Amino acid sequence: MKILVINAGSSSLKYQLIDMENEQLMAKGLCERIGIDGHLKHTPLVDGKPVFNEDVPMPTHSEAIAAVIDKLTSAEYGVVSSMKEIDAVGHRVVHGGEKFASSVLINDEVLAAIEECIPFAPLHNPANITGINACRAVMGDVPMVAVFDTAFHQTMPSKAYMYAIPFDYYKNDGIRRYGFHGTSHRYVSARCAELMGKPIEELKIISCHMGNGSSLAAVCKGKVLDTSMGFTPLVGLPMGTRCGDLDAGIIQFLMSKYGYSIDEMLNILNKKSGVLGVSGVSSDFRDLDAAAAEGNERAQLALDMFNYWVAKVAGSYAAAMNGVDAIIFTAGVGENGADTRAAICEYFGYLGVKLNAEANAKRGQDIMISTEDSPVKVFVIPTNEELVIARDTRDIVC
Repeated sequence: MKILVINAGSSSLKYQLIDMENEQLMAKGLCERIGIDGHLKHTPLVDGKPVFNEDVPMPTHSEAIAAVIDKLTSAEYGVVSSMKEIDAVGHRVVHGGEKFASSVLINDEVLAAIEECIPFAPLHNPANITGINACRAVMGDVPMVAVFDTAFHQTMPSKAYMYAIPFDYYKNDGIRRYGFHGTSHRYVSARCAELMGKPIEELKIISCHMGNGSSLAAVCKGKVLDTSMGFTPLVGLPMGTRCGDLDAGIIQFLMSKYGYSIDEMLNILNKKSGVLGVSGVSSDFRDLDAAAAEGNERAQLALDMFNYWVAKVAGSYAAAMNGVDAIIFTAGVGENGADTRAAICEYFGYLGVKLNAEANAKRGQDIMISTEDSPVKVFVIPTNEELVIARDTRDIVC
């Protein structure tokens, strides 16, 4: 069974084609500048075929999907002989609200429910819907599945997801903590249980998804107890350009003093804050490391703040779960930032964490970076959200 995984953005579309017989990645690619001039990078991963990396006209997502299908099936760049070999499509959808606690087969009713969640994710859900409709237009009756970033977090108890504001805002408007990166947290926590050789139902795990967007999740016996992102992906840790947790009074103060509109204020909090705002250097942690090494105190402060917040939130989750068996680092910074991991783990002395410096220096693989005698095990596990989407799609379609 071959499954096409689609992750549609407002002007981009990422994809992978996976053969589920052996979970082999057959091809991957990225359509960029959709609606402007269009560019496609298509990388076949079987039979030694060449990479296609050229401009392609893409006025809409439909033309982007058509270009993807063309390359997947072409004699020169293709990895399948025809569209008939593509058995199903799995779509990443950012927000499912309280409507979806698991992945679902897409039909008109599901699509309407995803549209109802647009107010919760106005930048993401419309793009996801566009990708779904484009695939339906080009691929006809091929079955399609929606896999939601928010679904894994739907096991949170009300004491964790509720905000202490008038209850009617939850009842009437759906204001609550939803959490994001759920597909990533789900994959790495399950993989961690495999590496430990124990059922996930017996484990207390803290999953640290650290990248330009970052979140932590407390996964207690296979279910999410708490997560650091909230109603939107803005809160929690300080991130690349997002502020993380913030006293709401600051927003009122700045808007009054400088005359910002709410849109201007949110732009500052989403795109000009985080480690970029603190450092004045970059939102890229590699740039911050380099600047800090040259003595840039603000870059070092940004790194110190990030590490402190990860450790602080992780500590609160150890308390919430009444213990922790394993801590996972994943995503761009989590998988590649050895110094960041080491700095965070220095806070975990009270847990008895002992870091294996040689293992921590490695990258690109599933690896335990704590010592064998460390009572809490620490892992680096590269995330694979696309594989989760493909597996869910296979299980639902079959």
